[in-house]
Amino acid sequence: MTSQSRTIIVLGGGIGGIVTATLLRKQLPPEHRVVLIEREARHVFAPSFPWVMAGLRRPRKISRSRTRLSRLGVELIQGDIEKIDAEQRSVQVNGQQITGDYLVIALGAEMAAETIPGLSEAGHTFYTLQGAEALNEARRKFEAGRIAVLVSSVPFKCPAAPVEAAMLLDGDCRKRNIREIVKIDIYTPEPGPMALAGPENSRMLRSMVEAKGIVYHPEHAVTRVDPERQRLYFANGATANFDLLVYVPPHRAPQVVLDAGLTGESGWIPVDKYTLATKFARVYAIGDVTGIKLSVGKPLPKAGVIAHGQAEVVAHNIIHELTGKGVPGKFNGHGACFIETGGGRAGFGQGNFYAEPAPRMKFYRPGYLMHLGKVAYEKYWLFKWF
Repeated sequence: MTSQSRTIIVLGGGIGGIVTATLLRKQLPPEHRVVLIEREARHVFAPSFPWVMAGLRRPRKISRSRTRLSRLGVELIQGDIEKIDAEQRSVQVNGQQITGDYLVIALGAEMAAETIPGLSEAGHTFYTLQGAEALNEARRKFEAGRIAVLVSSVPFKCPAAPVEAAMLLDGDCRKRNIREIVKIDIYTPEPGPMALAGPENSRMLRSMVEAKGIVYHPEHAVTRVDPERQRLYFANGATANFDLLVYVPPHRAPQVVLDAGLTGESGWIPVDKYTLATKFARVYAIGDVTGIKLSVGKPLPKAGVIAHGQAEVVAHNIIHELTGKGVPGKFNGHGACFIETGGGRAGFGQGNFYAEPAPRMKFYRPGYLMHLGKVAYEKYWLFKWF
């Protein structure tokens, strides 16, 4: 507990950064500074990108100005982060240096399509707003042929996204009465969809996909793409043709994080899985930029709901340190997600990734109510935080 003014710097204005900065500003006395540094002027709700891809959402419906944070008293700095010094808890942005007493790194994952030769030239990704918009245009013009949904590498954000995208595209083709002349395939280096959820749940998801006539190809790690011949090449020697390529790009930690020496063997920032503390004093990392190894040897999934939960813990613990209120908290490893299956239906999965000896997950069969639940959650989240 301290009466002195402290400065908390939050890097990144995605889900984790927004939640962290908002909670800190609302619950800390006004003498403490909360600074949020973010490149983009507007926040875009990334979980809704598959809906943008499928023509079910317009970008303006899922984007919000960050000015509300300013009204709360958060100091917003818009610009590119040029350098991080974790030892000093200092950041260089727009050529200026700012130093804090606490540093929370919520910079997410960087998309790196260029690491797979030919990938970005040959297809479209729904992992960025611009990509989802371009894919929406390509989808509308597509009338027959092969759609390849490709997972280019692991780990990637939102483990359910590839099967969700494939099922949304299936639903779109059925709606436009072209499904009989369209072939949809999923290619992935994974052994099965959402394998971390356990073999039974993974088999259930795969059966849901295959029941729609979508062919699932596990253990297919792409090595290159030929844009002119529209062909995929895989490490196992297989090849596949496509007319429309929908891909999940390779993910990596942002370059500024790598340059700062913050990453570990996994290529991501290692943190205490309960407190999200890094090896540097009063420096935390949350969300997709982190690498947390589970007891089964696989990493904790990268997902918005995980970043949100971690943000609440970090904000709570900083508030406890500065005010003495409450008791220290721990992230409990819980996660959940909706899975759109097309036709106005969605499934739902939830569970504990920190459970021993293996994560415990439960999936609920798709239905209209689950879809309405996902719609309601999107609207609730944007209303609550903006």
